[in-house]
Amino acid sequence: MRLIVAEKPSLARAIAEALPTKAQRRDGYLECGETCISWCVGHLLEQAPPDAYDARYQQWRLDDLPIVPTQWQLMPRAKARAQLAVIRKLLKRADSVVHAGDPDREGQLLVQQVIERLGWRDPMSRLLISDLNRPAVKQALQRLEDNARYQSLFAAAEARSRADWLYGINLSRAWTLTGRQAGYSGVLSVGRVQTPVLGLIVRRDLEIERFVSRPFYTLWADLVVEHGALRAWWQPQPPHPLDDQGRLLARSPAEALAARLPSAEGHLSALQSKKKSQTAPLPYSLSSLQVDAARRYKLPAKRVLDICQTLYERHQLITYPRSDCRYLPEGHFATAKQTLSKACASDEILTGWLRGADFKRRSRAWNDKQVGAHHALAPTGRPFDAARLSNDEANVFRLIARNVLAQFYPPLETRDVKAEFSILEECFRAQGREILVPGWKPLFTTRDEAPVLPTLREGETARIQACAVEDRQTRPPEPFSDASLIKAMMNIARYVDDDAVRRTLRDTDGLGTEATRASILETLITRGYVIRQQGTLRATRTGRALIQALPDTATRPERTALWEQRLAEIAEGNADATAFLDTLVGDVRQLLSQADTERMRQALATPGGAEPTAPSRGKRRNARRSASDKPSTTQRRTRKRTTPRKATTKKGDT
Repeated sequence: MRLIVAEKPSLARAIAEALPTKAQRRDGYLECGETCISWCVGHLLEQAPPDAYDARYQQWRLDDLPIVPTQWQLMPRAKARAQLAVIRKLLKRADSVVHAGDPDREGQLLVQQVIERLGWRDPMSRLLISDLNRPAVKQALQRLEDNARYQSLFAAAEARSRADWLYGINLSRAWTLTGRQAGYSGVLSVGRVQTPVLGLIVRRDLEIERFVSRPFYTLWADLVVEHGALRAWWQPQPPHPLDDQGRLLARSPAEALAARLPSAEGHLSALQSKKKSQTAPLPYSLSSLQVDAARRYKLPAKRVLDICQTLYERHQLITYPRSDCRYLPEGHFATAKQTLSKACASDEILTGWLRGADFKRRSRAWNDKQVGAHHALAPTGRPFDAARLSNDEANVFRLIARNVLAQFYPPLETRDVKAEFSILEECFRAQGREILVPGWKPLFTTRDEAPVLPTLREGETARIQACAVEDRQTRPPEPFSDASLIKAMMNIARYVDDDAVRRTLRDTDGLGTEATRASILETLITRGYVIRQQGTLRATRTGRALIQALPDTATRPERTALWEQRLAEIAEGNADATAFLDTLVGDVRQLLSQADTERMRQALATPGGAEPTAPSRGKRRNARRSASDKPSTTQRRTRKRTTPRKATTKKGDT
């Protein structure tokens, strides 16, 4: 008998439907002739809690830190024992085993951990499925691979899991105990990724609060030229008082010039005209979709992820969603017309976009060299019926389809014009953009473009028609939103001060992963460190105090992003997981040495931070349970202790 172990029941059903023998439903598995298909339901196993290694760790004490297991242990999740028993019985009957986890790091880990823990020692095959439609699954079943090829991916995921445990357990205990000594009664949760993300929000909030707005002044002039009129802006130069962005800091020079301008004449002293060609935005990765959906539809990142999972699993309208790739396999190009025609045929908006597509056109999106374990999000070819979906689901699907359809549109071609006028020996500048070929642009709603300038000729006369001085104020940076925070996590190098580290991080995937960024944000909200406030994300007083009490290096993205780079190297077989964990333990020891009760007391006493709305009883209960980044199965055993229970999180980096 062949046993296939899928990551979740929806994948198991899709595999069963692709097999020639009709499936018979059994308790915890499907039987298709000589093939049985069982499943996990997310992680069935988790890292054992500290007291599984030594009973004294039931009591939280600073003297016991750091806790570093010598032999790592796993234990079943509370509701996983029945399904583990099913898989164990099937493994005893099996002649061969197929690993059918999702095609990513965590998918590799959670299925392989179960199979190996239950005693399977023989080789196993790997089934990689990124599209739940029957033809795609049938094709995947015909190209099984040796699971040994993915051992480095498993090693990276296992190292990530252990790193999160080491970091979260030790630092959460240390700062919770330090907080108690300083008079704070709750749990202070510290995480390898969540804490630097909280640090981004706290520092942005402080930057906004400390921002001092300053006035600056602009002078515009409406000019009459040979073929029309345009508006140009004065470009003041030293010795006029200017800031570092060239803005005028005193009104009097602008007023003095404005008084001389009426009916003045000058000439066009410099003219630049440049044609530009811009190809369509690439198909979406999960994070880039979350950014656009948040901006356009105000959808939280976690909501976008949930919608994508529904579109993938229940409706089978899109390919595997937890992807960090924005490219498509070259082999998909030949079938794109058929796939998109079927997907878009029943929707008026999509049909309109489909009519403009030229399927002979090949964009840069089709590139096997850029495709790793999974490719960009794309329609599967199943007919899209908006009436069967929620409004949010329909909107997200249209975004995904649009970005793929845009690959079959011509580039956007523009002419950018910059004109400088010399009037009363002062420089006035105007710029505009003319769309020559709209290409893919009509599919997208974008910000207003620069105005079209009239036809200009260098040296021609320009006469002042009107002018005015405007009073303006410098503005603070915007608080983070779901969209801007996800984008910041994707492009974390922008928030790094060290030049060498910044150069290194430009080549990495940023802070967190595609699968975990949304859940990290929701974790911060659940734990009361961040709130959503009128579409923005603001740190609470507790969140701010935690960041101010921690060592600066624990709240910044550099170390965590570099860890993510090491994990990527492990996944590629270019680094050793043991060495990574040894380095991490050294980091943890160094951070623990900086736990400071007085610093914590001062942080807790410092006013500021957003005030959270009163949580429901369930949310208060969850907040009390939060102790680290990783879940614990000692919850029921520790209910009567003074140490709060720990909150569970979904799989992946937290």
